[in-house]
Amino acid sequence: MAETTHSDAELLPETVAAVRAAGDVLRARYDPTTTVRYASRDELAAALADNDQAALEVLRPRLSALRPGASWVEGELDGGALPEGEWWLVDPAEGNVNHLHGLTDWAVTATLVRDNLPVITVVHLPLTGQTATAVAGGGAYLDGRALQVSSTSSLGLGIVATSQARPDEDPDVVSRVAASIATMLEEALVVRVSVPATLHLLAVASGRVDAFWQYAGARADLLPGALLVSESGGRISDAAGGPWTTGSASFLAAAPGVHSTAAEALQAAVGTQRQQGGSS
Repeated sequence: MAETTHSDAELLPETVAAVRAAGDVLRARYDPTTTVRYASRDELAAALADNDQAALEVLRPRLSALRPGASWVEGELDGGALPEGEWWLVDPAEGNVNHLHGLTDWAVTATLVRDNLPVITVVHLPLTGQTATAVAGGGAYLDGRALQVSSTSSLGLGIVATSQARPDEDPDVVSRVAASIATMLEEALVVRVSVPATLHLLAVASGRVDAFWQYAGARADLLPGALLVSESGGRISDAAGGPWTTGSASFLAAAPGVHSTAAEALQAAVGTQRQQGGSS
């Protein structure tokens, strides 16, 4: 039986504390003056794994103690539906590659998923100390201030964003991403392209960015931000404007005033890709 929003809300302070503690670990490992470039994918992968493990050593025991019956999602790059029940879904270093290269766009996230729906999420930005939270049915907040998506009603006046789901993406997905960016460069005021997805989605929830889309995608990329956006008044769908699930091949989160226009633009991009020889 599903628990009430009230009981979920009671879990939030300790979830925030765990995520902030993991953020402290990553901040201590961060060097903004770094100019390191890795000699191989294996070397980079090892550094990424070291960051993840350092944060997980803080996150996992604290979250597991907070919700002992919840299972643990092991693959942060995985997509698709989870088995029924409760799961902790974390990204211990969201934007990990940015952290390693001395860039500022990285975070720590933890989301409690119940029967494939996010019910609690915490997104912490260690460099600024900001923490975004949401509880299903209870709104979204940034450091205690309620979040609200933008009131923009014109995509042509909007800032939009996209991200790549993972390295070595399927070539058809890469082509679809490229076509969608080209279309949005014509339709929107500004197009932002970067990782990680969660920070774009926080910007949508905060009203600073008007729409975010992504083809393919990992659960850890999308579920935290999806809850933030939906709880701040935004619309979540697939890129065609239909219902979105963790098994969907595309994702769109937008302010209500531009959601339909953004979906239409992305559909046009898919049509253009097909005409140029891309697969469906």
